[in-house]
Amino acid sequence: MNRSGAARTQEGLKHRSLCVLCVSVVKSDIVAVIDLGSNSIKSLVATREATGEIKALQTGTLDVRISAGIGRAQPRLTEEGMQGGLAAVRQLLERMAPLAPQRIALVATSAVRDAANGAEFCARIHAATGHELRILTGTEEAELIGRGLLADPALASLQDFAIFDLGGGSLECLGFRARRLEQAVSLPLGCVRLTERCVSDSAAPFSDTSRRQVLEICREGLVKSGFRFGPAGTTAVFAGGSITTTRAIFAERLARPLAESSPLITAAALRGLLDDIARLPLAERRKIPGLPAARADVFPTALATMLAVAEIGGITAFHHSFYNLRYGLAAELLASAPP
Repeated sequence: MNRSGAARTQEGLKHRSLCVLCVSVVKSDIVAVIDLGSNSIKSLVATREATGEIKALQTGTLDVRISAGIGRAQPRLTEEGMQGGLAAVRQLLERMAPLAPQRIALVATSAVRDAANGAEFCARIHAATGHELRILTGTEEAELIGRGLLADPALASLQDFAIFDLGGGSLECLGFRARRLEQAVSLPLGCVRLTERCVSDSAAPFSDTSRRQVLEICREGLVKSGFRFGPAGTTAVFAGGSITTTRAIFAERLARPLAESSPLITAAALRGLLDDIARLPLAERRKIPGLPAARADVFPTALATMLAVAEIGGITAFHHSFYNLRYGLAAELLASAPP
């Protein structure tokens, strides 16, 4: 890598959150997950408590976007994106090493799944780390997100509900009845992908034209998918970086820690936030407390997508959950733990 490429990679590794939870664990069943998403790369080291709940021992998020160009007809991972992704994986593996996880899973989602050179990236990850990179299908991704959300103690009382998870490359939609998965679809409606399709200049304010275009594309995709939202009043849960960022912004406005802020986010609140942010150019959006600078270019599209889901599904509010794909993978690994 030349000097300028190395500098860009290091800049891309500026993290939004990298948190080691100081937990004393005597158990041997410790597992780790690294999720190479389209807009960020995240990790989780976890174990299962005696109660059956999944306990996070360490979490990390690096805002490294490997998905530039995902909106093209024939997307390819760039050399810079692959270098940044590999550097992030190495950093997260180094961070989790002191916890000595017995099993480690590396997975990739929409950006690598759709890229013409995704297999090359997997080979480079394996050669550099010794770990296989598993490319999840859209269905696998949706089902594992559902499994992760079911592990959230805050959702234990829910029976019939819908789950949505918005990433950089895709939107996952799931329907549960009596806590059993009935529907799982993965749609190419991620915020990076739609920004590349609908926004001509991401440095400028977010236009009404772009907002309408996002709604139309989401409506078309959801209708074609056949996803059923359920009757009015059905609880809707949203997960992923975009809704977490939304909650973080609201928490900053109230001067509260994120974990102590309300997990209920209304469609009206989302609409008001988009109205506020859409007027701002990128340079001003990057100054918003709670909004990571690396997400500022795609965040208006993310808000418009979440609002489109609410409007199309007749949803008045979303319940935010921190549980996600990583927790579903951790549950999968822990279920396969040796006696």
